[in-house]
Amino acid sequence: MANPTILAASPLAHSVEEAATRANCGRTTVYAAIKSRALAARKIGRRTIILDEDLRRWLVSLPMREDAR
Repeated sequence: MANPTILAASPLAHSVEEAATRANCGRTTVYAAIKSRALAARKIGRRTIILDEDLRRWLVSLPMREDAR
């Protein structure tokens, strides 16, 4: 069973601004990833949200630097 403390500390969804902060990138980068469909986003009324699992999946899918391999 998942640790309830960890679940409580991790939000289920992020605004574009929050996603950019968590990913340590800019809002333009997040919007570009959404536009290219590399990052899934959802709408609640006029608000765009990104599920935490989608943000993590996108970050893991980014290419590794050549000198880091």
